[in-house]
Amino acid sequence: MHSIQPGPAPGAWPPPRIEWNCAVSKSPKSDLTPQLASRRKVLFGLGAAGLVAGCSRSLDFEMPAMGLDNMATGSVRPQISVDKQVTSPNVMYASFTDEGYQLPEIPFAKVDPKFRRQIVVDPTGEAPGTIVVKLQERFLYLVQPGGEAIRYGVGIGRDGFLWNGRANIQYGKKWPTWTPPREMIARKPELVKWAGGQPGGLDNPLGARALYIYKDGQDTGYRVHGSPEWWTIGQAMSSGCVRMINQDVIDLYSRVNGKTPIVVG
Repeated sequence: MHSIQPGPAPGAWPPPRIEWNCAVSKSPKSDLTPQLASRRKVLFGLGAAGLVAGCSRSLDFEMPAMGLDNMATGSVRPQISVDKQVTSPNVMYASFTDEGYQLPEIPFAKVDPKFRRQIVVDPTGEAPGTIVVKLQERFLYLVQPGGEAIRYGVGIGRDGFLWNGRANIQYGKKWPTWTPPREMIARKPELVKWAGGQPGGLDNPLGARALYIYKDGQDTGYRVHGSPEWWTIGQAMSSGCVRMINQDVIDLYSRVNGKTPIVVG
C-alpha cells in the first residue's frame, strides 16, 4: 500500500515526499479503487517510466526555489533614458502659445507612431550633437551622449532632397520670414505677393522655426523647418527642404546650440 506523509500546508514548497511499496494489504475492509485511481494520477503527473522501474522506491522531489526570468527573448535593448520633453503624444503635441502665436493641437492619432518624437538607440554612429537626416526612412536624428538619439519624423521634397552630404546648421530663426524662389513664383504666380518675403506666422511654410544649412560657408538654400501641414510628415511633397511638425521643430531648436554639424543622406 502507499502512504502520504504529512507535509506543509497547501501551496507550500517543497511538496511532500511520496513513498511507494508493492505490498498491498488484502484486508476485506480495504477499498483499493480510490487508492489505485489516486496512484494512476500521480504516475501520470510525475512520469510513469521513472516510477515503474523498481518495485519499491522512494521519490524525493525537494528542489531549490526557481528564479524565473520573465524578460522576452529575441530583442534585447538597453534601457532608454528619460527626457521631460519626450513624453506622451498628447503632451508633446498639445496646443500652446509660442512667441505670441497659438499653435494648434496636432491630431497625433493620425500620425504614424514611428514619426512621433521619441528616444531610440542611435543607429548613426555620429558624434553627440550631430543632426542626421535619413531621407529614405523620413527620420531626423539628434545624436545624444550614451548611444542614444532623439528621433523625429520629417517630410522631404517631392523629388527627394536634392542636396546631400555633410554641412552645418549655421544659425536658426524663430517664426522666420519665407521668401519663395523665383522658380516657384514662375510655377505659382499667386505667390508673387510674397516676392519680398512672407512674414512669420501660423500659415508661413517655414513654420515656427527654421535651421539654415550652410556648406563651406555658403548657404545651400536648404532648411530644416517647421510646417503647419503636419499630415505631410513621412511623405515626399512640396519643395525640397526638410519639414517637421511645429511642436517637434521647436523642441529640436531648443536643443541646438550654435553651429551644429548635419549629415543628410
